[in-house]
Amino acid sequence: MNGPLLKVENLTKHYPLGSGLFKKSIPMIRAVEDVSFSVEAGETLCIVGESGCGKSTVARLLMRLVEPTGGRVLIEGTDIAGLTKGALRAWRRRMQMVFQDPYSSLNPRLTAGQIITEPVENFERLSRRQRNALAADLLRKVGMSREMMHRLPSELSGGQRQRLGIARALSLNPSLIIADEAVSALDVSVQAQILNLLLDLQQQMGIAFVFISHDLGVVEHIGHSVAVMYLGRLVELAPCEALFAKPVHPYTEALIAAAPVPDPTRVRLEAPVEGEVPSPIHPPSGCAFHPRCPLAVERCRVEVPALVPMGDGRVVACHVRAPLQDILHLMPVPGDHSLDPMVMSETFAARTSRERR
Repeated sequence: MNGPLLKVENLTKHYPLGSGLFKKSIPMIRAVEDVSFSVEAGETLCIVGESGCGKSTVARLLMRLVEPTGGRVLIEGTDIAGLTKGALRAWRRRMQMVFQDPYSSLNPRLTAGQIITEPVENFERLSRRQRNALAADLLRKVGMSREMMHRLPSELSGGQRQRLGIARALSLNPSLIIADEAVSALDVSVQAQILNLLLDLQQQMGIAFVFISHDLGVVEHIGHSVAVMYLGRLVELAPCEALFAKPVHPYTEALIAAAPVPDPTRVRLEAPVEGEVPSPIHPPSGCAFHPRCPLAVERCRVEVPALVPMGDGRVVACHVRAPLQDILHLMPVPGDHSLDPMVMSETFAARTSRERR
């Protein structure tokens, strides 16, 4: 396969508030605005941000559970955002989702075995022996016994339900799994078990993950690269180690500073942020973060910052920390796209994949 497994280009989702003849006058919720990134096979991209930043909407757009307003989602080079429902059905085998709530995402009337095999039976007929063998094998892979296949979700613990959700996602042998807050509803000890399970499965099966989370401790443990979102836009995209060692965008700095630090000797970053997240219906002009940013200047209030490559594998949207004019001398000649943010993120993903292998 040439190129990244998943490539997202200028993904946008607006929700109209009401209807009418004059569509331009209808207020919109700008849930996702011009988001681009890529993920290599066998790698994990984590998407982080405060509640309401649009990260779960991105997850649903990647699965095409909701229709995008604009942009492209390419899986193995095919734009699934433009496929008809009939053509999309075949691609469902390549991408699956693990939902946040390990109970409401499972059918309470089906046994664990039926939940696991149901996706497969949407595509092919299985005998009873094949169903039982498949369910037993996938339960074993996620650390559960064969006897569990006859139990209902109500008879399982929270951790067991989430393992069951992962087993269901694995049943079609996907190339990509979208995990939307997959461990946020679990106890800390169970979280660690599930995260280690995902890492083991990734090594064994080469699955790529897009991991949605607000827990930076989890992200630091599982991610290869991190995309930071604020009010529907990407503000920083960086290798995981680089982002936690030296965040560039003031919002990224604030997120890391606000995260609990288990090591009392570790120095915390000081990045106070005041105020509330603005409304996505009436976002601020210019940089959406400027009303809360301690570094904001006049330009931040009037001009939306573009994602600028920093030369260390990251791209940042900030007029103060990553001003565009500071890299003009690095700009390529016409036809050379080496400093394009999408190209740089893909280059980093490919390099990381080679190093980890």
